[in-house]
Amino acid sequence: MLLNLLEETRYEKVPVKIYDTDNEASLDVAKRIGTIIKQKQAEAKTAVLGLATGVSPIKVYKELIRLHKEEGLSFKNVVAFNLDEYYPIQPDSAQSYVRFMKENLFDHIDIDMANVNIPDGTLAEQDIAAFCLAYEQKINSYGGIDIQILGIGRTGHIGFNEPGSAPNSGTRLVTLNDLTRRDASKDFGGKENVPTKAITMGIGTIFKAREIILMAWNGKKASIIKKAIEGVISPDVPATYLQTSDNVEFVIDRDASVDLTRFDTPWLVKDCVWGDMLIKKAVIWLAKTLNKPILKLTENDYNNNGMAQLATQLGPVYNINISIFNNIQHTITGWPGGKFNADDSQRPERATPAVKRSIVFSPHPDDDVISMGGTFIRLADQGHEVHVAYQTSGNTAVWDDEMLRYVEFAMDFAKSQSQDAAYLDGLYKNMVEFLKTKKPNQSDTTAIRTVKGLIRKGEAIAGARLAGLKDQRIHFMDLPFYDRSKFEKNVSFEDDIQQTMQLLQEVKPHQIFTAGDFADPHGTHKVCFEIMLEAFNRLRQIEDWTKDCWIWLYRGAWHEFEIHEIEMAVPLSPQEVERKRLAIFKHQSQKDIPVFPGDDAREFWVRAEDRTHETARLYNELGLAEYEAIEAFVRWKLD
Repeated sequence: MLLNLLEETRYEKVPVKIYDTDNEASLDVAKRIGTIIKQKQAEAKTAVLGLATGVSPIKVYKELIRLHKEEGLSFKNVVAFNLDEYYPIQPDSAQSYVRFMKENLFDHIDIDMANVNIPDGTLAEQDIAAFCLAYEQKINSYGGIDIQILGIGRTGHIGFNEPGSAPNSGTRLVTLNDLTRRDASKDFGGKENVPTKAITMGIGTIFKAREIILMAWNGKKASIIKKAIEGVISPDVPATYLQTSDNVEFVIDRDASVDLTRFDTPWLVKDCVWGDMLIKKAVIWLAKTLNKPILKLTENDYNNNGMAQLATQLGPVYNINISIFNNIQHTITGWPGGKFNADDSQRPERATPAVKRSIVFSPHPDDDVISMGGTFIRLADQGHEVHVAYQTSGNTAVWDDEMLRYVEFAMDFAKSQSQDAAYLDGLYKNMVEFLKTKKPNQSDTTAIRTVKGLIRKGEAIAGARLAGLKDQRIHFMDLPFYDRSKFEKNVSFEDDIQQTMQLLQEVKPHQIFTAGDFADPHGTHKVCFEIMLEAFNRLRQIEDWTKDCWIWLYRGAWHEFEIHEIEMAVPLSPQEVERKRLAIFKHQSQKDIPVFPGDDAREFWVRAEDRTHETARLYNELGLAEYEAIEAFVRWKLD
């Protein structure tokens, strides 16, 4: 469904189409490409396509393949020019854009491969300038590009035109931004393996296209989309140059649009339908904008900041302030499992049963203590039956030398006990030989994955014990999708779902805590959540206990919930913060420099403490009590 097409505001400087899902948006883009191809065929002309790689166009290419196979769309009259390619890189490399385009489009349609043009990552560096000039000349020889599709990087790059690129730049060799390389680190098995350079079509070249479509999906792109659409034109965000083109359109999904003014602060744009959540968001926004406690906001504050309609319809404003203050106050609880024999009408959790069965689902073996370690500790200390379920082994996130150190320890220990260590010696030698020739992003051997998984398992047990859990309530699921996805493209999750259903049936929890941090750059959190939710929804059809089970979402090392979203805020004392830190420290393989740190250089324990301190600070600035730290949760609404 196309959303809010006619609601462009004065803040938006380019045309924007917003779709409910990326599926619907991709179908529209593919249809438009198909229309151009067919129009050119009717005129006996060549259709010149500018193509992109990455996640954004994959579903577009899938639909083009379907149109070819099921509706007879031919690509014989198509000439394609790709935006970019890493340098240096071999075309058969797993990360090569040549390989990407073949696997996702060219191998499945009837395009003449002689008409396919992709920057050459194998050139000698001294030959690149001549190649780039020839690339430009070849585009011009076809009369330019008819339709250019783009994605957008988190630096605001289009193609590989990183911050600092000139608006008239042509095809050239560029140096990649550090954030761009970090974002690509998973594909290459670590940032150190990502090429530092790339060959890219220039912004000036892109601008010559007769039609330009920039696509962006999911909330990870929301902040950069806002800058590109509403921000000041700047070389710091190259996508802002598109604001000067008459031929550009942004096609995004609902999640990528959330930071646009018309959705984020709609009262600045239009009259609103004031529901409870929007009122809460607006009042908190006003207090933060003016740096005032909620109870000190005045009629003039509302009127001077776009909220006069709210003041007029639902005022006096002091009553609104009191209502929102009380709402936030009621999110705070020191009893995340509910307080027995207490009035729970204004509390986030139920008072009964007095002892709850709680299960904490942890996608990786450290997400439990990083994300909700204080709450985890408090649930156990308050006598609830707390279980933790580590959904994946986390073996990918252990350094190779750390793994060898543990095997060396096992060898030395066996010898110290006068045991035959011949098997371990042979295993160790095989591991060393494998690592000598291991390629970037190459999957480890079964033995290496096993050792790395055992390292994470031992750390998780130590952390859970420190939080107060009994060993029999520590569950290692080792969901198959995690390792399977390293070898297979089309991964089935049915056995993961069945395994999760079995654990839920065994525990029959009153509370489920699960990761709602879908900004996890590697996607594991989202997959684990969807597996858990599907398992729970199936059980809802057959198990009565599910009717009394609440699901709470937590967030971890990547982002926190916005204050207006929080439904349960668990304050932590300085002692609990320290105990949580010690539990995180048990994950020694993740300390200092983890394998996949994301784009935050801080250690995970520092991120966790800073995040919870910041939540407590914001509560205090809004006029609430001052706490050392606060862990935040949102209740998942079941259909």
